[in-house]
Amino acid sequence: MIQDIAPHRYDVTFCVPEVKKDDYMLIYHEDNVLCHMQGAAIAYPFVEDIEEAFPEVYKKAKFLFKIDDVNYFGLPNAEISEFCHWKYLPKEHMRKVEPVWKAFAGITGYQIHKWHLEHQFCSCCGGTMKALDKERAVRCSQCGKTVYPQICPSVIVAITNGDQILMTKYAKSHSSFQKYALVAGYAEIGESLEDTVRREVWEEVGLRVKNIRYYKSQPWSFTDTLLVGFFCETDGDTKIRMDKSELSAAEWFHRDALPVERSEAGISLTGEMIEFFQKNKTVI
Repeated sequence: MIQDIAPHRYDVTFCVPEVKKDDYMLIYHEDNVLCHMQGAAIAYPFVEDIEEAFPEVYKKAKFLFKIDDVNYFGLPNAEISEFCHWKYLPKEHMRKVEPVWKAFAGITGYQIHKWHLEHQFCSCCGGTMKALDKERAVRCSQCGKTVYPQICPSVIVAITNGDQILMTKYAKSHSSFQKYALVAGYAEIGESLEDTVRREVWEEVGLRVKNIRYYKSQPWSFTDTLLVGFFCETDGDTKIRMDKSELSAAEWFHRDALPVERSEAGISLTGEMIEFFQKNKTVI
């Protein structure tokens, strides 16, 4: 999956290091990342590259994380136009650029960047939020409210019935992602993840499920989400009652006849779970 970047090492431990010319810069504009593409290979600018377009980079850069002990910085409030060979690429392309560890860096930096942008002002009093220098948090300069990054837990559900698995497609009005995937949804206030599985399955496809088993989790920065994968089995009636406001398709597929057009196993938890079912007669 996209976060599996070994032998490279990701370290999100917060610090305030000195900005150096050979550190990497992850620059975003709306939902796009500044980069240079050579075929499918992606490259990000160094601090010294950005200095040409933004001389205050050494003063304004905000630490994001480290990969292999190399620092990555961002400029959450800077407006930097494309220059030289550095062009903006939509963040969704991080699903397919190479190498995967650089794709992971690009989309993870986007999540931190977006959090900074969305917390410039206090939600309680409207005061200006200031970044702390001891931890990844912002504090209101007027009322003192402190805000930390918030991550939304979401379930990915592989519903099985013997040698069949239920796969869905989102309605175009609900999502731009149009490949076959699995039932998914966000946890609500007061719910356990297992309860979220039961509710989402019932709401989306009208089925009751049993034997809910945890599979694996995945940080998914495309949607500020921590994905939690579960396998489960149908409990009783297997007739699908699809929520047409959210889905455009919901079908049973035999493990030997899965649709070609589905999520990428090498990138997403959804894709890996579908492939796991296809290759294993006994699921977990």
